[in-house]
Amino acid sequence: MHIDEYRRHDALGLADSVRSGEVTAGELLEVALQQADAVNPHLNAIVQRMDDRARERVAGPLDGPFAGVPFLIKDLGQDYAGTPTSGGSRPLAGVPAAEHATVVQRWLDAGLVVFGKTNTPEFGAKGITEPELFGPARNPWDTSRSPGGSSGGSAAAVAAGVVPVAGASDGGGSIRIPAACCGLVGLKPGRGLVPMGPSLGEAMHGAATNGVVSRTVRDSAAMLDVLMGGEPGGPYAPATPSASFRSQVGADPGRLRIGVCTASSINSSPHPQALAAVETAAGALEDLGHHVDVLESQPVDDLSLARDFLTSWFAYLAWSVEDTKRRTGCADRDFETDTRIVAALGRAQTSVDYLDAVMRRDQYVAELTTFFEGYDLLMTPTLADLPPHIGALDTPPLARRGATALLATRTASLLRHSGFVESLIDANLSWVPYTQLANLTGRPAMSLPLHSTPEGVPMGVQFTARLEGESMLLRLAGQLEQAMPWTHREPTASGR
Repeated sequence: MHIDEYRRHDALGLADSVRSGEVTAGELLEVALQQADAVNPHLNAIVQRMDDRARERVAGPLDGPFAGVPFLIKDLGQDYAGTPTSGGSRPLAGVPAAEHATVVQRWLDAGLVVFGKTNTPEFGAKGITEPELFGPARNPWDTSRSPGGSSGGSAAAVAAGVVPVAGASDGGGSIRIPAACCGLVGLKPGRGLVPMGPSLGEAMHGAATNGVVSRTVRDSAAMLDVLMGGEPGGPYAPATPSASFRSQVGADPGRLRIGVCTASSINSSPHPQALAAVETAAGALEDLGHHVDVLESQPVDDLSLARDFLTSWFAYLAWSVEDTKRRTGCADRDFETDTRIVAALGRAQTSVDYLDAVMRRDQYVAELTTFFEGYDLLMTPTLADLPPHIGALDTPPLARRGATALLATRTASLLRHSGFVESLIDANLSWVPYTQLANLTGRPAMSLPLHSTPEGVPMGVQFTARLEGESMLLRLAGQLEQAMPWTHREPTASGR
C-alpha cells in the first residue's frame, strides 16, 4: 500500500483492509515506519521507536476491531512493559515499565500494533510540547508553531499521516488542545469511564483521563468502545451505554439546545479566528436544525476555576517530582527549572488551600448542572488564540532568574505573593481558558476541527456535555463531519 492510499483510510478502514486480505499488517507497519522516517525529523513527534517489537507482533496472529493498524502511544502514563515511560522527564528516561498500562493492554487486545511513543512536556505540565529532554514537537500545519500539549507529539503524528489515530490523555485539555492545534478530533471522556491503572486508581482526583486523537469521529467512537469500563483495582465501576459508541456515529442527534459562549474572564479578547470558528460552527448548527443561543458569560466563574485548577496542578506536580525522586534517587536539579518552580509553589500551599480547590469542584458541578437544565451542550472555542510559536511561552529570562534564585535559597514560597501565579495564568491559560472546566467537573468534552485560518492553521470548536453525554457528543460530531468535512485536508509538513 502506498502512503497516499494509507492516508485515505482511517483506522477502521485500515483494519477492514487487513481483514479482507487486501493488505497485511506487516505491509501497513512498513508504510507507517517509512512515513515516520520522512516526517519525524521535521516534527519531533515520536521520541521512542519500537520497530523491532512491532515487527515481531505483526509476524503473529492479530485479532480485534483494529487488528493490524499501526499505533503510537503517549510517553506519559501509557506504560508498555519493558520500555521506559519518561513523561518527558530526564530521570525517568531509562526506567522500563514493569507492566502494560490497562489502556495499552486494551489497545493491544484490540489488535493495534504499537511501534513508538510520542513527545510530551515534562509530566504533561503544559499546553505545549517543548520538553528539554527531547526538544519541541512541531505542528505539521506550520512547523514554527506548537502542536499543543500535552499530547502534542501524538497529534502531530496523526496530522502528518504517520498513524490515523494515537494515544493521548487529558488532565486540563491535553487531548482537546492538540486536536484543535492540529485539525483533529479530540474526545475527553467523562470521569471514570476510561481506566488509569494499574499503577493509579485515578489521576488528579479524577480530573485526568486517557483517550485518543484521531482524524475521524468513528475512530474516536470505536476507540472509546475499546477503552471504556472499569478494572479490578480501579475506584469505579462506571456505567456503560447499552449501545456501542461506534453505533452513535451517523445516528440522528435530534434537535439540540446549544449554549454558545466565547467570553472568558481569563482572556477578554479572544483571537478573531477563535470567534470566527464559533460563528461558523453556530451557523452550521442552525442550518442543521439545532437551537443556538449566544451566552454573555460562562456557566461558572472561570477565573476562580482557573486558580483552583492551578492549585491542584501545583500540588500534583510537586507530588510527581517527589515520587520520581523516590523511585530513581535523582535530585531536584535533574528536573526542568519550570517544573521545579511549579513544584515549589505546590509545596508552599497548605493542605487547606489544596482541599479548598478540590472541594470547590462540587460548586462548579452544581453550576454546570443548572446550565444543562436549559441546554444540551455548551459550545466554546477550544483555543482562545492561534497555536503559539515554538518558544513563545518560555518563562521570561528575568522571571526565570528570579525564580531560580528563590529556589537556590529555599524561599520559593515567596513566589505565591509576587504575582507569579497570575503571570502563569496569563501565559499558560489565557490561550486555552475553555478546557479545564470539563476536567474539574468530570464532564465529557470534544474538540472538532471545524475551522482554519486563511493561512491554513486549524482552530477547533469545543462541545461540553452533561455526565454520560459521550453518545450525544458523538452523534452531533458525526452530523457535523458530514456537513463540514475535514478529512480531505492535509498539512504541508506531511512528507509529500
